[in-house]
Amino acid sequence: MDNRFATAFVIACVLSLISTIYMAASIGTDFWYEYRSPVQENSSDLNKSIWEDFISDEADEKTYNDALFRYNGTVGLWRRCITIPKNSHWYSPPERTESFDVVTKCMSFTLTEQFMEKFVDPGNHNSGIDLLRTYLWRCQFLLPFVSLGLMCFGALIGLCACICRSLYPTIATGILHLLAGLCTLGSVSCYVAGIELLHQKLELPENVSGEFGWSFCLACVSAPLQFMASALFIWAAHTNRKEYTLMKAYRVA
Repeated sequence: MDNRFATAFVIACVLSLISTIYMAASIGTDFWYEYRSPVQENSSDLNKSIWEDFISDEADEKTYNDALFRYNGTVGLWRRCITIPKNSHWYSPPERTESFDVVTKCMSFTLTEQFMEKFVDPGNHNSGIDLLRTYLWRCQFLLPFVSLGLMCFGALIGLCACICRSLYPTIATGILHLLAGLCTLGSVSCYVAGIELLHQKLELPENVSGEFGWSFCLACVSAPLQFMASALFIWAAHTNRKEYTLMKAYRVA
């Protein structure tokens, strides 16, 4: 194997490994989107009701998003989290001492919630199904797993190529990484579109801001790494095969 192709293969493997780690980390963390809201200094009965509704299994889209807006919420692909006072005083505001410490409460999205229909008016089941937001949500959940699966399958083919001491099978690895990059890019695009459409339906309260978190950034970085790994795999395999064919023809001649 030519040193150029071996070097390209090694670099592609490193890029593939990094992109896989980034993608796995982004799926498993809860910081795809973060809200920044003023500190809630008093724990009223209203706050208690909001917190209880947030951790309820029957919380609908509007209910948990209202809590995310008010309590510095973070959202991932699998979980939603809010930050609330650690020690709750329902009849008097907490003092700014240790009783005002905060704790993060998280609630996982069930599979039923992941595939549940989104409504035109969030929280109003009589407003009709919003098909666009429904399928955007489902795609942002499924595509990252498809991407990881394609990369793992590509890694198996690459391992077989190493055992066979041939670069030609890595063309399939490159194609799989290209498809994985497209899936990752599609997931990121679906997430951005879904967030924008949600904020059009539920406007952020005053003094509340939102921004994409580091988990989202990891997914964004993973996509170009997958494309670069794909390009290197395909180039190395195709060029090596071409030079081998030319060399064989020259020897025959």
